[in-house]
Amino acid sequence: MRLQLTRRGDYAVRAMFALSALPPGEVRSARALAEEVTIPARFVTEVLGDLARAELVQARPGRTGGYRLARPADTIALLEIIEAVEGDSRRTSCVLRDGACRSAGGEQCAVHDTFFAAQEALLAELRGARLSELRPKQTRRPARPPSAGLAGAEGFEPSIS
Repeated sequence: MRLQLTRRGDYAVRAMFALSALPPGEVRSARALAEEVTIPARFVTEVLGDLARAELVQARPGRTGGYRLARPADTIALLEIIEAVEGDSRRTSCVLRDGACRSAGGEQCAVHDTFFAAQEALLAELRGARLSELRPKQTRRPARPPSAGLAGAEGFEPSIS
């Protein structure tokens, strides 16, 4: 079983993280946002459009325009972001077969209740996760500040115990 966002969902989450880091009142252009969070330029406006229709971001048109959060990050749930671009997250077909969840006798399949409870627990977790509480992990190593001595010398790596 795989639990994975679509590429569109991934882009939406990354864009919202970047917008949540802006100072109040500041906007970011679609082009700058695409570069900042490595979203292909052809998708960024589509994703931002979905987020704007869901009232998660505001668009300010014009040469100095751009995008910003429509409301404070502590009021935006991760589930809202995902569903703004991917639609309703609730599974509507049976996990055992493609179609309605019914066995040959007309009853629900044997795993229906278990998968339904798991789905509801996942949705509750995503609904409770606020944009303000989540921070992307650092993937790049911070630049080493210039210093005197061997620590800044080529080929020398200080060890951490």
